[in-house]
Amino acid sequence: MVSEPRQASLRRLREFGVRPNRELGQSFLIDDNILRVIGRVAELGPSDVVLEVGGGLGALSEYLAERAGHVHVVEVDRTLEPALRDALSGHSNVSLHLEDAVRIDLDRLRPAPGKVVANLPYGVAATVVLRAVQELADVSLIVAMVQREVGERLAAAPGSKTYGATSVIAQLSCAVRVERRVPATVFHPAPRVESAIVVLRRFAPPPPGHVVALVHAAFAHRRKALARSLALAPGAGRDLRDRTRSALELLGHPVDARAEMLAPAELAELAAQIGEEELRAIAAAGDRRRAAP
Repeated sequence: MVSEPRQASLRRLREFGVRPNRELGQSFLIDDNILRVIGRVAELGPSDVVLEVGGGLGALSEYLAERAGHVHVVEVDRTLEPALRDALSGHSNVSLHLEDAVRIDLDRLRPAPGKVVANLPYGVAATVVLRAVQELADVSLIVAMVQREVGERLAAAPGSKTYGATSVIAQLSCAVRVERRVPATVFHPAPRVESAIVVLRRFAPPPPGHVVALVHAAFAHRRKALARSLALAPGAGRDLRDRTRSALELLGHPVDARAEMLAPAELAELAAQIGEEELRAIAAAGDRRRAAP
């Protein structure tokens, strides 16, 4: 017998004339077995307020609405609204936000979410996860379906090829693990890459902005020594390279160590030794460059 989520998703594709938008990375979940895995890992209960990003055809949205106290569903593609409304009909505990998850003001979501559970579009997956880590301090658990490479990057250990700024920012606040790989066959249309369910459980507040600025600057030039990479950052002081080399020695690392050799906690300690004021200047210079036409 074909499972109901598969039936419902494919029915909505036909009924509402939905054509998956490849530019938005749309691959719709059609396997209820994966819904059960996500639900188990998310530890859903009637007191939970959940944020779902990428509502799609509503298979996960409907599943969450039946198990959580309130669900915020964010979907950027307005052509999917009729299908989502169909999925959510009869559920008064859902708020539908037809907005871009990269730009939505997360602070205005009421009631405030305590968990994020989502099948994320590949193109924005890492951005959305890090936004949740950095901007939603009350979120204690994130369960996200992402491209396998993104999940492995979030959970990567120091010294590995995939360890980088994304890994550090996530792991400064959360214990991160890849729960399981997910085959392309659970989606329609089937993507050309493998997916994974990644779980982030918060143990600390979001990292301060000056620490995030150091992390981005440290990994901006992966093949260069960390001290040199920081010295190349816009807004860096003239003596930053020498002070970074001294700080690395105090941390027990060679003066020419690369960023990927330092654990997240060590990079936070490095930020403390360099000083918040200088790192905020680096962050401000980076913001100005990104804002420039």
